[in-house]
Amino acid sequence: MPPEAAPAAPAPVWNLANIITMARVALVPVFAVLMLADSVPARFAAAGVFLLAAATDKLDGHIARSRGLVTTFGKVADPIADKALVLTALVLLSAQGDLAWWITVVVIVRELGITALRFLMIRRSVIAASQGGKIKTVLQVVFIVGLLVPWDAFLPAAAAGVMGVLTTVALVLALAVTVLTGLDYVVRAWRLARVPAGH
Repeated sequence: MPPEAAPAAPAPVWNLANIITMARVALVPVFAVLMLADSVPARFAAAGVFLLAAATDKLDGHIARSRGLVTTFGKVADPIADKALVLTALVLLSAQGDLAWWITVVVIVRELGITALRFLMIRRSVIAASQGGKIKTVLQVVFIVGLLVPWDAFLPAAAAGVMGVLTTVALVLALAVTVLTGLDYVVRAWRLARVPAGH
């Protein structure tokens, strides 16, 4: 009989995917410092850092899956990095008067609440992210960038006004999708919890 294949070695924690995740975490304080500088050049730089960090959101996951580099550390660190970036941006935008606090509170409650629920449900089953969740992330990035960029510093008043309107539209859509996907996740978790274990 042919010898049994040796089990695949676990992916090392120190790999490219996790390095990208940790780089995103490291960019959060850089972004915060630029925001606190509260000047036009600093806001442009903050928007650039936010976009760079957001652009790596799917990159690390794709690399981990395609190269067999999925680790427990990466599964935990990746969503933490994503939420740290978005929530830091929202809190600082609200602190500087660019975003109503109630919007930031709604997003924080949703994100932290769903994260806690995910951990509670993980022993029973993992609920896959919905398409709505992906749309939520894109819309959040769009409206945050729209608020970060000081459009009136380089655009005519009319054009800056148009960008303001587009940012508001993205914000409203993001808020609606954020709430609806949160409720959807709660409903799916509740239905799963009602199914007897082992079924």
